[in-house]
Amino acid sequence: MKKIKMIILSVLLILLLPIILINSVIIVNSYIKPNEIPSFFGWKPFIVLSGSMETQINTGDLVVVKDAQNTELKNGDIIAFKNGDSVITHRIVDKVEEEGKIKYKTKGDNNNATDDWYVSPEQIEGIYQFKMSKLGNIAMFIQTPIGMIICLSIPIILIILTQMTASKEKQKDMEQEIEKLKKQNKELTQSNK
Repeated sequence: MKKIKMIILSVLLILLLPIILINSVIIVNSYIKPNEIPSFFGWKPFIVLSGSMETQINTGDLVVVKDAQNTELKNGDIIAFKNGDSVITHRIVDKVEEEGKIKYKTKGDNNNATDDWYVSPEQIEGIYQFKMSKLGNIAMFIQTPIGMIICLSIPIILIILTQMTASKEKQKDMEQEIEKLKKQNKELTQSNK
């Protein structure tokens, strides 16, 4: 039973380490380049705040996009792009060329009309790769003070529990060894009489 607990705690720690590493890289990138959206080697996570792309992408989902530089974008591709202070994830529905520059017309799948603007390549943050349903809600919670405390506490608690369990097992093994030695000593003492 104790071995199973140790295995479970070890697996949880192993699973948390990549998450902590990825978050650390993203946080460092956000400080190094404060005017850019942080990424993990070209991969960028975004929390979906509206239902404009439902049912493909829902409110509260976490979408991950990959840098779209050197990518030939086409109609039907889903892109994340800057529009003012926000990032929007919509589908390309048209591609036009104005004065030698390519621009994209976009539309949310759940919207009745196309967007009122064209998206230039400089605005594009990346091309949609995948989503993690409702993980955006968790990510938003983690950004709150209580969420940060909980998120930082979990690995610390797991490490403490792992160490406590290991110490208890070691102590139990030592006690068993002492009892075994006492028994052997008693047997030797009795056989010498």
